[in-house]
Amino acid sequence: MDDLAARLRRARTDAGMSLSALAARTHFSKPLLGLLETGKRTISPEHVVAYSRALCVPVTALYGSPDNPLRVAHEWLVSDTPAARHTAAGRHVGPSLATELEERVVALRHLDDVIGGGDLIPLVRRELADAERMVNEASYDDDTGHRLLTAVGELAQLAGWVASDAGQYAEAQHVYLSGVSAARDAGNRALAGQLLSSLSYQMANVGDPADAALLARSAVAGAHDATPVVRALLLERVAWASARSRDIDGTRRTLDAVDDAYVARSTGTEEPEWVYWLDRNEIDVMAGRCLIELGEPARAEPLITHAVDAYAPEHTREVALYRTWIAEAYARSGELDAARSALRAARTAGDGVNSTRLATRIEQVARLVGADA
Repeated sequence: MDDLAARLRRARTDAGMSLSALAARTHFSKPLLGLLETGKRTISPEHVVAYSRALCVPVTALYGSPDNPLRVAHEWLVSDTPAARHTAAGRHVGPSLATELEERVVALRHLDDVIGGGDLIPLVRRELADAERMVNEASYDDDTGHRLLTAVGELAQLAGWVASDAGQYAEAQHVYLSGVSAARDAGNRALAGQLLSSLSYQMANVGDPADAALLARSAVAGAHDATPVVRALLLERVAWASARSRDIDGTRRTLDAVDDAYVARSTGTEEPEWVYWLDRNEIDVMAGRCLIELGEPARAEPLITHAVDAYAPEHTREVALYRTWIAEAYARSGELDAARSALRAARTAGDGVNSTRLATRIEQVARLVGADA
């Protein structure tokens, strides 16, 4: 924890920001921030997320080595969730719980960047169950209820994503659909679209791609008031399902629409935090994957390679996954030596990551290139 305190302090000073200025950008007081940075107060994930947002520094950089987030997840597993603490203290809950739960969801979401689904799923399951129980049993005003339901919907999306990464596809579908119900009750159409399109992404990979494409298009139609980056994300899921179902024209049109939506983003439009990860590199990776599905691997490889080279090394699962697509692009272009080399790099990058999605993907590409899985 002393190392984490030092990293928080160093990140602040490197940014040229005083404690007073940082306090103004967060809801934490200057004295508390001073105690955190000197190791005199326990640092929670909510504190780290606040520093990350205020200083524009990745959460993973503040935590340090990739092992630290896993330790944080294990520490969370042996402590009470915010929902459990507040509900146990009384049946009426207020805005403070909504704030704590919102920050908890953000911290969990960023842990997913560096921890495989097999390790993260117990934590997210428990967090979601406690939050759902609290929403059903506690009392609160309308504004707090809206925020709590939105947080439950976001937790459900994360739980579905993590469950799918761990190979628990039936569980993922169940929590995605339960999240749609929470998002609907909160009046959050964009979040409902995110949940449905996340389910469509799973269906495109392990189910019927045609059904996935229909569901993904429905998500876009339902979230008609989505912000530009949210719309780009929802359209990406349409593009992938279309590519998997071999709808060549539909895939190309949708990839163009993704670009148009992303270009339309602006600093004046507030995007939900859950699209923080979608950038030009991610869009290029998805375009490359779609091109491979459409039989154009030579065009795909440079797009994915350039994007992967820009990734932070601690994002081990994504780096490994995307390197498998580089391997497939080479293999389908007839460059088997390059394909095997890329697959070895994927294995090295993903060593130790507890992700069924990654393990399955490596096995699939190994069969394609004629390498040992």
